[in-house]
Amino acid sequence: MNDAMSLLGVGIYSVPEAARLTEVSANRIRRWLGGYDFKVKDGSVHKSPALWQGAIREGKELSLSFRDLIEVRFVDAFRKHGVSWEVLRLSAQRAAELFQVTHPFSAKRFRTDGKSIFADIVSESGEESLVDLFKNQYGFKKILDPYLYRGLEFSPSDDLLRWWPMGQKRKVVLDPARAFGQPIVSTGYIQTTVLASAYRAEESFERVANWFGTDARSVRDAVEFEGKLAA
Repeated sequence: MNDAMSLLGVGIYSVPEAARLTEVSANRIRRWLGGYDFKVKDGSVHKSPALWQGAIREGKELSLSFRDLIEVRFVDAFRKHGVSWEVLRLSAQRAAELFQVTHPFSAKRFRTDGKSIFADIVSESGEESLVDLFKNQYGFKKILDPYLYRGLEFSPSDDLLRWWPMGQKRKVVLDPARAFGQPIVSTGYIQTTVLASAYRAEESFERVANWFGTDARSVRDAVEFEGKLAA
């Protein structure tokens, strides 16, 4: 089986592509997935391992799968809310063991079980920021529900299938089973970059839609999506 065939249904993104789609810097993504070395006060060098396992490596190049891409979004949100690396690592480890998955934060079960996992770690670590954040269910849901889980589509068995970054009522979707996970529209499965580029040349949603066998709404959503990424 060649490399392309082995990645079917997995999705593949370069680090710059992942940075564009998640709005997380390429440097941070590399550190999270590849680990990094750092010096402590006595001058000795320590290794900080990857936060989770699952990145794709082609020689020295680091790439992300679809699950890696979604996991980046969750880790970024927790970091922005003051969750420390120590707590994130412990939470990832506990959740991975509990759910038997490689990407614990983006597992659907984390949505309901995550609060208890964090609460358990808070009691051990005394992490004040988490104590404040997870005292009530509202604080927890404020992170997970509106931004992170909205737009994620799961199978009946809780497998992550697709990400609808504009919401499931819009046309743009990232589906690891199509176009190696690149953003496409759900009508015609054309990449959003292609539609947006064609629109810049023609300035007509209808003409571009006719060219590519899709509809004007799909072109409009693709142009809006690519515009937001470029902003």
